[in-house]
Amino acid sequence: MIELMILLAVIAGLWLFFAVIGLVFKLIFGVIGGLFGLLGALLGGVLAIGLGLVLLPFLMLAMLPFLLPTLLLVGVIWLIVRAARTPAPTQATTH
Repeated sequence: MIELMILLAVIAGLWLFFAVIGLVFKLIFGVIGGLFGLLGALLGGVLAIGLGLVLLPFLMLAMLPFLLPTLLLVGVIWLIVRAARTPAPTQATTH
């Protein structure tokens, strides 16, 4: 009976030892993977912003035929509102 308990203790000890080693590996690779993921996200964000700034003028030029009627309508409304406004009264300065 003592032999079985010793065998069980050895097996349980080995299982616990390898479980701890597996936990350490999992933790280390998780941290390293998280750092690489963070680096990739930062690099991807920088590239996306840079690419967006480069492509934005071309996108605006491509959208111009669709946006031109709206821009013209906004311009006409702005001109009407500007022309309908009365100029602000100016205060006479006395010397």
